[in-house]
Amino acid sequence: MINAAVCLGKDFKIGERAGSEARAEGLPATASSGKGGDFPLTYFSSSQTTSNHVECFRNPRLHSIRRSILWVLAMSSLSSDAIGQQSEDTAISWKGAVPFISVHLMCFWAFQTGVTWEWVALAIGSYYLRMFAITAGYHRYFSHRSYKTSRVFQFVLAFLAMTSAQKGVLWWAAHHRHHHKHSDRVEDRHSPLQRGFWYSHVGWLLSDEYVKTDLSVVRDLAKYPELRLLNQFHAVPPMLYAFLMYALWGVPGLIWGFFISTTVLYHCTFFINSLTHIVGRVRYDSRDGSRNSFILAVLCCGEGWHNNHHYYQSSVNQGWRWWEVDFSYYVLIVLSWFRIVWDLRTPPAHVKAGLAAPGVA
Repeated sequence: MINAAVCLGKDFKIGERAGSEARAEGLPATASSGKGGDFPLTYFSSSQTTSNHVECFRNPRLHSIRRSILWVLAMSSLSSDAIGQQSEDTAISWKGAVPFISVHLMCFWAFQTGVTWEWVALAIGSYYLRMFAITAGYHRYFSHRSYKTSRVFQFVLAFLAMTSAQKGVLWWAAHHRHHHKHSDRVEDRHSPLQRGFWYSHVGWLLSDEYVKTDLSVVRDLAKYPELRLLNQFHAVPPMLYAFLMYALWGVPGLIWGFFISTTVLYHCTFFINSLTHIVGRVRYDSRDGSRNSFILAVLCCGEGWHNNHHYYQSSVNQGWRWWEVDFSYYVLIVLSWFRIVWDLRTPPAHVKAGLAAPGVA
């Protein structure tokens, strides 16, 4: 039996990522693309090739352990480097972080309200209602225009998504389009491979550098005055939603239906930026670090199939196989029956049948 330690190798070194070796690891290959330049991720490689190393690749369990440990080591290195390299422009603005931190602190009021099935159910319902608005609205509609809808329902989607307190609809779509243009390259504002886990998860949101909305990236959306108005007063929808929770269920409704639900909503949404570029399975060569995660797909209404999404961004569905749950897509299908949404774009057969990453089912 091969010792797992042998599979890690004895003399690892950090070096430029080679496409063929990266693909052998089941990781994204080196990418070259115009302004972005070469995909800059470094990786750990053994200086010597032995029969034991070859056998590791044939043993899925040992190979998985080896790959996971390498990712942890790489992410630790990148996180520490990112913290040390932050400029004043990208440093966290603690003054601006007060509302964000306050939402988290209010969750402790649950010790006063107590925990009941009613309040837990309210938190879960509030969470998934707004997660749908984020995934089907902010992401699949406003960022990628993967289906069509009326101007009225467009406004409803924007307003409901903004109750999540994740800033304005134009701001969200503009930053997300920028992310796809530069995914996991130097310009990517929330790449864990470039800036470390913490900064990609939440740090960049608390930086003054990324407060403004670049309307040039979302001209197709900025032409609607109602969306510009919502984007300008992005604090209004979450405040109204919080008031609704209080009006209907009192203080427990405010705490569970808004503060706790919003806090969980924050981090599950942010996990798509951070974790799905570090942990999970790679099916397609999307030329970045995107990965698929069943757990995050359940928590985030289908967004966990992130490698699928990065491989074919304009698809309204992100789960492409029968077992890849995608709650947002299911709801959009139902809405299409009533012509509330239409022209849902799905991936063609030749896209879904694209070449899988070597060694990955």
